[in-house]
Amino acid sequence: MQNAMMNAMAKVKGEREVATPLNPPGHPINRMNAIVWRGVDDIRYEEVAKPIIVDQRDVIVQVTASSICGSDLHLVSAKVPTMQSGDILGHEFMGIITEVGGDVHEFKKGDRVSVAAHIACGTCAFCKRQEYSACQATNPSNLQKENYGHNTAALFGFAHITGGVPGGDADFVRVPFADVNCLKLPDSIPDETALFLGDIIPTSYFGAEMGEVKEGDTVAIWGLGPVGLLCARWCQIRGASRVIGIDSNKERLDLAKQHLNIETINYKEQKTTEVLKTLFPTGIDVAIECAGFEYATSLLHKFEMAVGMETDTADLLTEMITCVRPFGHVSIIGVYVGTCNHFPIGALMEKGITMRGGPTPMRKFWPAVLKHIQSGEFDPRFLLTTRAALSETPKILKEFKDRHIVKVLLRPDALVGTAGGAPTSSR
Repeated sequence: MQNAMMNAMAKVKGEREVATPLNPPGHPINRMNAIVWRGVDDIRYEEVAKPIIVDQRDVIVQVTASSICGSDLHLVSAKVPTMQSGDILGHEFMGIITEVGGDVHEFKKGDRVSVAAHIACGTCAFCKRQEYSACQATNPSNLQKENYGHNTAALFGFAHITGGVPGGDADFVRVPFADVNCLKLPDSIPDETALFLGDIIPTSYFGAEMGEVKEGDTVAIWGLGPVGLLCARWCQIRGASRVIGIDSNKERLDLAKQHLNIETINYKEQKTTEVLKTLFPTGIDVAIECAGFEYATSLLHKFEMAVGMETDTADLLTEMITCVRPFGHVSIIGVYVGTCNHFPIGALMEKGITMRGGPTPMRKFWPAVLKHIQSGEFDPRFLLTTRAALSETPKILKEFKDRHIVKVLLRPDALVGTAGGAPTSSR
């Protein structure tokens, strides 16, 4: 049995994506340092070409901080197809604008900005509806269109199925359609918060939004990584009466209890569905998935993934559909890329459950999240466990994979020890 992703990959016959205005050939004159993918589990700190403006709607940002996300681990292990040797990683970053194209109107040199992980054009039909992560103008991937029916927006520092755009784990990055994709940062917001406005802050907000969490709701969150922890906080802000976090990592379970004061389940010590059915006999109102496609819990799905019979496991989704009440809500914010077997479509339909998932239209939620940040109601800095120089990223990725790190702030090596920089490897 072959999955749709594998069939689609066979049809394109390994064809490499062509260079586009979002992914131009390297420029041989000016150089910089960046984190580069060279193969499975082979991540290097290398000298590469410095980006240049290729469209008058571009800006060049000197990166002052970047971070690592759980989804980066899928790239490191090549679980997301179409990684190519030389790809620059990083989709969560911030910095100072150093060059401005002639058609950029909202920004100038010297502006301190955060950048949305997804790249939107601002003018297509999807962007006009603020569905920025579905932009149809920035991602030329034939494979994604073949597999999904439509493309999603291009994504910084990800595989070529999402555009192959060089990422922000670098000294400099080119930001296309800057007027749409940059957020000018108030001086009152420190780097330790501003860095996360490009991804995990709006992404975690979107998780609660898709689940339609409202006052009095009971919510269970599968996965207490950075997005899951922040999603729990958004659920509290929206008035949820009880929030239960599900994970197996002791440090993250402790962080959830101590900082957020939520209930937790260690799924390696307790059976999640049994605990939730005991706590909520009629079912939880909202189930939010913040883990992703790799976490098979059953031997069946572990086997099927190992032999290529599926790309994504349905184990967590099955638990969620089982535990949510009739006419409740399931929100999927973790990364899923292909197909899964044994999906409980009957339970989803018969219980009248609403299920939603998708990549976050970051820019849409910036005004809402900024309001809560500036009021002091929402503060993500409790996630920051590690600071390091960019050159340490290969080592940091290994620690992140072992879940010894919750969130990291990476500084380009040239900025470490300067004003606004950070000492290396401080916990």
